[in-house]
This record gives sequence, structure tokens and C-alpha cells, in this order.
Amino acid sequence: MENVLIYLVPALGILGLIVMAVKSAWVTKQETGDETMMELAGYIADGAMAFLRAEWKVLSYFAIIAMILLGWSGMMVETSSPVIAISFLIGAFFSAFAGYIGMRIATKANVRTTQAARKSLKQALKVSFTGGSVMGLGVAGLAVLGLGSLFILFYHLYVQSVGAGVNGVEMEKALEVLAGFSLGAESIALFARVGGGIYTKAADVGADLVGKVEAGIPEDDVRNPATIADNVGDNVGDVAGMGADLFGSYVATILATMVLGREIVSEDAFGGIAPILLPMILAGLGIVFSIIGMAFVTIKDEKGDVQKALNMGNWSSIIFTGVASFFIVQYMLPETLSIRGYSFTNMDVFYAITLGLVVGTLMSIITEYYTAMGKRPVMSIIKQSATGHATNIIGGLSVGMESTVLPILVLAGGIYGAYEFAGLYGVAIAAAGMMATTAMQLAIDAFGPIADNAGGIAEMSQLPEEVRGRTDILDAVGNTTAATGKGFAIASAALTSLALFAAFVGIAGIDAIDIYKADVLAGLFVGGMIPFIFSSLAIAAVGRAAMDMVNEVRRQFKEIPGIMEYKAKPEYDKCVEISTKASIREMIAPGAIALITPILVGFTFGPEVLGGLLAGVTVSGVLMGMFQSNAGGAWDNAKKSFEKGVEIDGEMYYKKSEPHKASVTGDTVGDPFKDTSGPSMNILIKLMSIVALVIAPHISEGTHGQAMAEKVEIKKEIKYENGKKITTEIKKVIH
Repeated sequence: MENVLIYLVPALGILGLIVMAVKSAWVTKQETGDETMMELAGYIADGAMAFLRAEWKVLSYFAIIAMILLGWSGMMVETSSPVIAISFLIGAFFSAFAGYIGMRIATKANVRTTQAARKSLKQALKVSFTGGSVMGLGVAGLAVLGLGSLFILFYHLYVQSVGAGVNGVEMEKALEVLAGFSLGAESIALFARVGGGIYTKAADVGADLVGKVEAGIPEDDVRNPATIADNVGDNVGDVAGMGADLFGSYVATILATMVLGREIVSEDAFGGIAPILLPMILAGLGIVFSIIGMAFVTIKDEKGDVQKALNMGNWSSIIFTGVASFFIVQYMLPETLSIRGYSFTNMDVFYAITLGLVVGTLMSIITEYYTAMGKRPVMSIIKQSATGHATNIIGGLSVGMESTVLPILVLAGGIYGAYEFAGLYGVAIAAAGMMATTAMQLAIDAFGPIADNAGGIAEMSQLPEEVRGRTDILDAVGNTTAATGKGFAIASAALTSLALFAAFVGIAGIDAIDIYKADVLAGLFVGGMIPFIFSSLAIAAVGRAAMDMVNEVRRQFKEIPGIMEYKAKPEYDKCVEISTKASIREMIAPGAIALITPILVGFTFGPEVLGGLLAGVTVSGVLMGMFQSNAGGAWDNAKKSFEKGVEIDGEMYYKKSEPHKASVTGDTVGDPFKDTSGPSMNILIKLMSIVALVIAPHISEGTHGQAMAEKVEIKKEIKYENGKKITTEIKKVIH
């Protein structure tokens, strides 16, 4: 019976890729518009590919060195294997390929969305969202196919071939090798996200400061030398970077649940592997329900509510997944299970999955409230823009900080509730439930930059105002969906990191993280500091690259006569080159922090201090991610509100007014917050946890040489008698 389910997982991944190919072909067949539009779209596509080639060249060196080190380390301990090096390389390739799929379709869908907007808002939404859905299905399909296929291979290689049990060393070795796949995916995701974020924001800030503020021309005016680089940045940062990001998140969440599932004590009809298989089955079914949900994303006419259409697709896929999980859990899991002495039922697992879906939905709703146009937080920034640049900055910072309160309370409630339902496995499966509809979430997220690019092409091609009006509607909604996507990603990262942390504790052979110990407390503080220095490096990199961009744009305005009169073409390639070189150069230091710090701390001070470090990184990183992403999103939509016209104290203000100029400053500050450092936080905390998980067998209490002192372990056991929950505590002396 287990054989059927094992092979179902990659089959569902293939289904997602087939539907992706069909949607991609449909987008490619759509009209591309006139010669000018095609020329501009060609510049954007060429610039995006130039960046990816430069990035891949650097990352290929990193991947080869890391593969050699992992292969060597895999021979050092019994519970690992040199095959982890191959697994790492496959994960890195799949992560990069997922980003490439999204970027390729985005650079095709942008100009086709512009052409569709010449006809109707409905058609423009269809083209842009279908382009986004190609990205979502590509990422989810590759993740499920890759993880499912590797599990089949390693399960047969390490477990079935020797007739070993689920809880033996062989299964631990198989999952350790799969951790290499996740490590490869997250490593590439971090560099892609940081590099892409630096690229896009350097171009965006440079284009805004000189074009909009100094020259007084529109954001995507064809006369601005940085406008092509800006539009390229939307693809390499918000599409390719986001694709690699969520691919890594998706894989890490499934892996963490599988590792904890190995520890579950149960008797089932699937050879004891049902708790391990469950997260992969959920992910595969999530692809199916995302495909169904995508069909609901449509509007009737020009007055249709785009945000409502996207919400309808999102909620329907979530509801379908929740209903299906009830039957899957009942079918796969036995009535009672236990992990680390904590007993629970299969229905408790279903409740944890449902809770994960609810937490993900609430996080999106709360983030939408703090970043959407017309809501109280954005309106407060608009009002404070009337008194100048400084008060706009103060308002945005305040909104960003306030926006952490409700999400953290929801997240804390979700963690507590999931643990009460099914222990540590409950927390992990809640994250898996939340991430099950990743294909739909990413489709909604990727639609935004496609719409943004479409608006840029419309502006540069000097199309009628009604065309830009339609793309602006899509772009404004895209800004909100991008912010909600980041809120969703950081919430899933928090749950996933907790699950990875629990898996690390088990493999490292420690029972608790004692913060009364000075070295552990020191590790906690150092961990809390890392997201700050990481953000500092990322934001400073944007600042340096933006300065180079500003100087280049000013030079071209000064030295190339006729640009402002449309008599000469700017040298777009010079700006593209500046962003490309800066992003490749500057992404190294932040990435090195995430990869090297856990290794140094783990091998120098041992697993417990490393645990303290991970706890500090997770808490600080989640808060920093929420604060920066939401503040940046709110600043951005405050600026866009002025472009439509807003009323402040009974007076209307529009573009080029003093409050609008203040809002441009706020948006410029918020750009690296929301697109570079903020969304990188979720990769940072997961990557450090995965590195810790991979090195755990090498630094475990036994191999680290630390004698375990006698201690008393208290375990909580829950039994059910006549439908009532009875809790008992079991004390066990460990030598």
C-alpha cells in the first residue's frame, strides 16, 4: 500500500508541470503589440538573462565547493552519507531552475499583458495571472517531483534494501541526505533573493531619485536611462528571486515534517512511514487544489474587483485543501500516535493542519490591512506626508513596527495550538498545511511584478491613458499581494524553523536549550543580532549601488543631448551593467553570514550553544522580516495613492505636489526594506536551521565529546479513555 502513495507524490508533481506547460504555451500565443513594445520587452528580457548568467557563474563555483565539502563530511559519521553531495547539487539546480522558469514567463507575459490592457481589464488580468500561475506551478511541481523522487530512491537504497525499520539509522541517513536537497535549494534561494533584491532596488531608487524627483518625469518614462534596469529588476528580484525563495521554503517545510515524522511511534498500514509521507501527499494535493483555485480568478468587466478575484482563488484552494486533509489523515494515519512521549490522535493532526491554514490566511489578511490602499495604516502615512519628508518617514516606521503585533500573536497562538494538538509534529504539519497551496500563493505573488512591468511598457511606449489606467489597477493590487505573500512566507518560515529546530535537537542528542548557561545565553544574543547585521549589509549594498546608478543617470542627462526631447535614446545597457555587477558583488557577504555562522558556532561551542543561536535568529528574524516588508509595502501604496489623488484635511493632492514628493522619499527608503532585506529574513532563519540540521550528526553530544550528566526528563503523555483526555507525567532518569 505504501508503494502506491510513494509513487503518487512525484506523479502529482509531474501533473503540476504539465499544467504549467499548457498555461505557458497559452501565454506565449497571446499578441505582443507593436514594434516599440516588442523592442522594449526585448531589452528587459535580455537584461534579465544577462543577470542570471552572471549570477549562475558565481553560484556554480559555490555549489561545487559546497558539494565537495558535503561529500567529504558525509563519510565522517554513520548517520550521514557522501550521497548528500549529489542531493545538494540537485536541490541547488532545481532552485535555480524554478527561478528561471518564472523569469522566462514573466518576460513574455509583461508585454502581452500590456497589449491585453489595450482591450480590457479582464483580459489583462487573465494574461498576467496566467503568467504568475506558470511560476507557481513550476515551483511547486519541481519541489514535489524532486523531493518525492529522491525519497523513493533513498528509501529503497537505505531502508528497504536492508530490511530496516522506519526508526532505524538507515531512515535517518535517508532523511539526512534529503536535508542536502533542502540545503542546496535554500542556499541558492538566499543568494538569488539578496542578489535580485539589490539589483531591483538599486535601479528603482536610482530611477526615482533622478527621474521623478529631479527631472520631474514619470516613473517609467522611456527617457530615463535607468527605467529598463528598473523593469529588469522586477523580474530578477520579485520573480526569479521569489521563485527560488518559495521553492526553498516549500522544500524545507516538507523536510522538517518528514524528519519529525520519523520519530512518531505508530502502527499503520503503510509500513510505519505514513507520518513521513503525509506532508508530501499534502503538498502534492495542494498543487491539484491550486489548479482548481486558479480557475476562480476572473472578473466580469472593467468594474470588476481584481483583489476580490484573487482572494476567491486563494480561499477556494485553501478550503479544498482543508477538506481533503480530513480524509487523507483518516485514511493514512492510525487512530493514536506519539512523538517524544506526547500522545495524540489522527484527528489532532487534522486540527493542526487546519490551524496552519487558518494562521496562513489570517497572516495574509492582517498584512493586507497594513499595506493596502484606503486602509487606516496607509492613510496615516498619507496624512503625515502633508507635513514633509521627515513625518512621512516617521509614519512609515511606526506602521511597520505596529504591524508586527497582530501577526506575532496569531503566530504564537498557532504554535501553541498546534503543539497542544499533536506535539512537535503538530507544529511541523501545520506549517506543511500552510505551505500546501504554495502554487496558488506564488501565482498571486508573481502576477504583481508582471503587471508592474506591463505598466512600465505602456508608459515607455506612450500608450493611451486608459491602458496605463488598467495596468495601474493591476499594479496597485500587485503591491498588496506582494506584501501579503511576504507576510505568508515569514509566517511559514517561523513554523518551519521551529520544526527544523526540533529536528536538530533530536539528531544532536540534546534534550533542552538551557539559557541559564552563560554560553547558551551568549549564543542567544549573538543570534538576535544576526538579522540586524544581515539587513545592514543588504540595505547598504542597495545604497551604494543606487549612488552609482544616480551618478550614471545624471551623466547621461548631462552628456547625451536630446534625451529629454525624445531625440536621442539613453544608454540603457550602462545602467543594467551597474545593477548586475553591484548585485553579484554585494550578495556574497550576507550569504556567507548565514552559511558560515552556524558551522563556526556548532563546531566550536557545541549543539546547545548553536541551539541558542538559532532561537535568537528565529525570533529576531521574524520580527525584522515583518517590520521591514510591511513598512515598505505601506510606503509604496501611500505613494501610489497620490498618483490617483488623495484628500488631506479637505484639500486634494496629486502627482508632483509637495506631499507626493515626501511620499516618494518614503517609498525610496522602503524599497530595500520590502524587496531586499525584509523578504530575505525568512530564508536566513530557515537556511541557518538547515545548516544546523546537516551538521547535527557531526556535533551531537556523543561525537562532540561532552558527557551527558544525569538528568531527569519529564514527558507528558496523553491517553484517551471513553472520549476523555487524561494527562500523565512520566519521569525518567537519563544517564
